Amino acid sequence: MTTVDDLITQRPGFAAMEPANQAQAIALNDFIYMSAGTSNSYMVRTSAGRVIINTGMGFEALTHKKLFDDICPGPTPYILLTQGHVDHVGGVNHFRDKNTQLVAQQNNLACQKDDERIATVRISQAYIWFKKTIDKSVAAIEKNPELLIQDKPVPDVLFDDSYAFTLGGVDFEMISTPGGETIDSTVIWLPQHKILFSGNVFGPLFPHFPNLNTIRGDKYRFVEPYLEAIKRVRALKPEMLITGHFEPIAGAELIEACLTRMHDAVDYVHRETLQGMNNGKPIYQLMREVQLPPELTVGQGYGKVSWAVRTLWESYMGWFKAQSTTELYPTLHSEIYPELVELAGTEAVLDKGQQALTSALPERALHFAEAILAGEPAHRGAIELAIAAHRALLDRSQRNNFWETGWLDYQIAQLTARLEEAH
Repeated sequence: MTTVDDLITQRPGFAAMEPANQAQAIALNDFIYMSAGTSNSYMVRTSAGRVIINTGMGFEALTHKKLFDDICPGPTPYILLTQGHVDHVGGVNHFRDKNTQLVAQQNNLACQKDDERIATVRISQAYIWFKKTIDKSVAAIEKNPELLIQDKPVPDVLFDDSYAFTLGGVDFEMISTPGGETIDSTVIWLPQHKILFSGNVFGPLFPHFPNLNTIRGDKYRFVEPYLEAIKRVRALKPEMLITGHFEPIAGAELIEACLTRMHDAVDYVHRETLQGMNNGKPIYQLMREVQLPPELTVGQGYGKVSWAVRTLWESYMGWFKAQSTTELYPTLHSEIYPELVELAGTEAVLDKGQQALTSALPERALHFAEAILAGEPAHRGAIELAIAAHRALLDRSQRNNFWETGWLDYQIAQLTARLEEAH
């Protein structure tokens, strides 16, 4: 019998996602089909046509559409969106028929607008983690310019709390669950079949700790709506959970156990962080101290408990940590590093960094390396120390978290290039 811990260890990690290029859609049952990609697209076949749930990125939507057309070429009376992120809405225009109704939660356009406002910087920063996907999309578009269509769709129907309809004898209910990655997060419930499409309301990995703020860049997400979303889904008692990424989870008991574990883990971190804050503990101390007890273990392949603690602290208290007057002004520590290194002596600082690394304190070692590099960007010893510190952090992490791993790999590559230039 599959357990929560089995799912944590056996389901693929975020790095396993690939742009859509498969030969056929996967039948999840006799009327639901999945086309995997950077974000999965789903088709529900009915006697009156098909319902498409999410459409993937624009450059991969033609693959999704072809695979679904091979099974049920239409018509497409409905396209349903579980959230407004680009990897869910980008292919809408490829699927839309003359009479298609695009349905989304009423905050969908606001979420799309948020993405649009920071599109340039977000794409630039996202390239650190999604280089392979972005490069593949560029190559695909160069080969077929039609793939350039990355839709910014305007829904035909916007709902507040819920929206229900029946098509070809299949009942659909869209339910607002704004606790996931976006405030327009929606789950889609097929009550006759006890099947729930959860999108990314729980994040892209299940059952993992949510990413309350991604270092890729996004608005903060909030705990209370997330916990309420879990409660709302639990009340439905789904027997199949079809997530935004990877294979579905089957079995009411297993799904309930996962949702209970995730709820209780997030609730625990929230309460412990608040208690620590009210006890006067500073943010970085809480990041070190708040840990999940063994019985509340969930995956941390996408979100991390320590990062959640920081996000929670700042969500309540803002960016000012009340630890130093320097926090109030735009003078960076790195701006005075060169003078401090000059006073101490470069070799003495480098030696301190090496001692920290030997003592299994790679974060401290990195501080010393960066102090030297602020004034001497091509200092070979400091670059080598920084590379070693990043590798130690990577080894310690065991590559468990997608974001941490991607950043550390990127930094190692950048520093290695600098080292080669320093010859």
